Amino acid sequence: LCEEIRLETGFKTNFFAKRLKTKRSQLIGVVLPRMDSVSVGKLLAGLSRALEPAGYQGIMLVSQLSVEKELMSIRSLIQQGVDGIIVDSVAITEEHLQIVEGAGIPIVFTGQQHPGLDCVKIDDYAAGRMMGAYLRQLGHRRAVFAGVTETDAAVGVDRRRGFQDAFLEAEDARVDFLQTGFGFLAAYNRAADILKLQPTVVACATDNISLGLLRYFHEMHIKVPEEISVTGFGGYDVGAVVYPALTSVFFDYELVGMKAASRLLRRLEGADEELDMEIPLFFIDRESVRAL
Repeated sequence: LCEEIRLETGFKTNFFAKRLKTKRSQLIGVVLPRMDSVSVGKLLAGLSRALEPAGYQGIMLVSQLSVEKELMSIRSLIQQGVDGIIVDSVAITEEHLQIVEGAGIPIVFTGQQHPGLDCVKIDDYAAGRMMGAYLRQLGHRRAVFAGVTETDAAVGVDRRRGFQDAFLEAEDARVDFLQTGFGFLAAYNRAADILKLQPTVVACATDNISLGLLRYFHEMHIKVPEEISVTGFGGYDVGAVVYPALTSVFFDYELVGMKAASRLLRRLEGADEELDMEIPLFFIDRESVRAL
């Protein structure tokens, strides 16, 4: 009878009535640090692949790389009544822990790690070690690590520390740090300062930073890798088409998104068993590095 009435009147289920009945909104909040990023695009693709088949839709908010805006976004999503939240976090603070404790809904973090939270992320320290060991074995002894502020514990601390720990295993090795920021232009503008440190290789915290340096070196007629080597992290597709093709460590951000969404869905279902959250790393050996 209900189906007949629906067909005759064209009545559609009211969203709020359905929510009162099921106590679910079928909405997942997603907090992103920025939109103009290859890694964020792949992360979103992974989230969609897991959430859409389960009948969930996403509400996206962007923090613009601001911890304060990230916290405001999480609070806003909780107030809007989403079923759960996935945060690609800029940094995890004590205030994050307080919000999660009182949220009443599951919140999963990517991008950063904290023992008191549900987190799905790549092993930045292991990635840094992978690159540092590779360059050390090729005979490089003077490196610049072009990176970001230490407020980003994953990229700004763990990735850099892993690189330094492996590279400095050679007794006569040296690593200088120069802060650039995440943007292509920010890296381009610091290239001259990097050259003053006279490195044989520049290890960039992201592929995007590497692209800024490659552009500057091209304009200055500095040959890569003959005069200076350049590496990145991320393994973006563009790294395969620039010249020279970029040596990097590939991060499967789409897999991170899928696993973060799966983790959240399991939390919503009340499942006890833990899923495998390991994200494999792959080294991409291309043309932007030479052996000394």
